[in-house]
Amino acid sequence: MKYLDEYRDCETAKKIAAKIAESATQPWTIMEICGGQTHAIMRYGIQDLLPDGIELLHGPGCPVCVTPLGKIDAAIALARRPDVILCSFGDMLRVPGSATDLLTVRAQGADVRIVYSPLDALTVAAENPDRQIVFFAIGFETTAPPNAMAIFQAARQNLTNYSALVSQVLVPPAIEAILSHDEARVQAFLAAGHVCTITGSAEYLPIAARYHVPIAVTGFEPLDILDGILECVRQLEAGEATVRNCYARSARDDGNPTARSILETVFEPAAQTWRGIGEIPQSGLVLRAEYAQFDAEQRFGLNGGTVPEPAECIAGEVLQGRCKPTACTAFGTRCTPDSPLGAPMVSDEGACAAYYRFRRVAL
Repeated sequence: MKYLDEYRDCETAKKIAAKIAESATQPWTIMEICGGQTHAIMRYGIQDLLPDGIELLHGPGCPVCVTPLGKIDAAIALARRPDVILCSFGDMLRVPGSATDLLTVRAQGADVRIVYSPLDALTVAAENPDRQIVFFAIGFETTAPPNAMAIFQAARQNLTNYSALVSQVLVPPAIEAILSHDEARVQAFLAAGHVCTITGSAEYLPIAARYHVPIAVTGFEPLDILDGILECVRQLEAGEATVRNCYARSARDDGNPTARSILETVFEPAAQTWRGIGEIPQSGLVLRAEYAQFDAEQRFGLNGGTVPEPAECIAGEVLQGRCKPTACTAFGTRCTPDSPLGAPMVSDEGACAAYYRFRRVAL
């Protein structure tokens, strides 16, 4: 328990783990959706606290990991244009494309700038009217409202040199895709609390009812995660399947109406390709017709085609919870954070990176 001993509420966490052990009379498999939850589980050794029959699987909730390879290649192609300044969050720079990454092309002279908000990219656009500014807009529902606001403000300010390379994804369709698979073995889910602060927890109710799976909304502290696991186990043991908000200090049933409003004003749902997984219907967001002039793919005539993944990388299997990162023969040898084969090894929310950083076994 040395990892958990670093945690300020270690004793409380152990008491919750004991309640889980008391409640579980049979094996159960629970998937945490978010990569932030995965890193907390690995950092504090939460799996080690649980009885042998409770297995945690790691889901596709890492926005960097699921950004399709074709989008990475498109961002690299745009960055190489002399008339373009590509603005991105820093965690995208080392994600491998099919041949290179944004950090490498930046070192080669491309104007790639790290920003901390999409609104920072608007400032870059205003300060560089003779250049095309492209913001790499990726993420789940948490990043969609600020990305939408930036596009909304670009329209209001008539910043015709601003556009967004959009790769926004949605959690509920991904959960349904996992549950619909023939090899599905997930029996309950820990939903990401920060997503529910935007969209609300109520949107998971139809999934819980249709597939008869408990869903617990949690935060990212060990106590949050353990509370969510306990809630899932209690429901599973009782034969129940509903949504429980274990993160009420931040998330509400209806989410954030203001954030949802700007999101729905600028974006609309569409099919989306997930890196390593494939296309999932209605799992992405695209710009509505009235904002299409800010779509970088349309502005620069990008084809947005599908690019095949490296054959050796099993990131798609890891992202869908079908295997653990250590099942990969390249893990920790041919695939490391310094030389990643796939995005889950380089992303700060990637499952492979979590296993590498907090591993319990020698490589």
